[in-house]
Amino acid sequence: MASTIEMEVDVQSPIDKFWDAIADSTALFPKIFPHHYKSIEIIEGDGKSVGTVRLLKYAEGFPLITFAKERIDIADEENKKVGYSVIDGEFLTYLKYFKATYHVVPKGDACAVKVKIEMEKAMEEVPDPEIIEQMINMTFKGLDEYLLKN
Repeated sequence: MASTIEMEVDVQSPIDKFWDAIADSTALFPKIFPHHYKSIEIIEGDGKSVGTVRLLKYAEGFPLITFAKERIDIADEENKKVGYSVIDGEFLTYLKYFKATYHVVPKGDACAVKVKIEMEKAMEEVPDPEIIEQMINMTFKGLDEYLLKN
């Protein structure tokens, strides 16, 4: 059963600073979120352009998955929008496909991240996607907190 999640996460960081951090997530996320990411490696491409493939290795104890490969499908620097698809890993045991788009938009002196997730469960027993929403919210709020302190 295909489903779409759309949500908006408000953050306090200036838009350019927040966008730059998302663009540099390969280096930043394992540093900021070591309890989630063991490492993120670029295995094809430059790390920021369409077609780039990254290997995400999750930290020990992370629920259900140890790694994922994702491909960047959208890289729009001007409009501060990025999108990717999961192309390999245990994630695809639970989901037939998973695509995410993040669009950083101005909101007063700060910004917000408009999130769109498209996915389809591989089997009916797979839990509903609330955990994905919680993870996205926690990640962007945690990134914002880090940027406000550094």
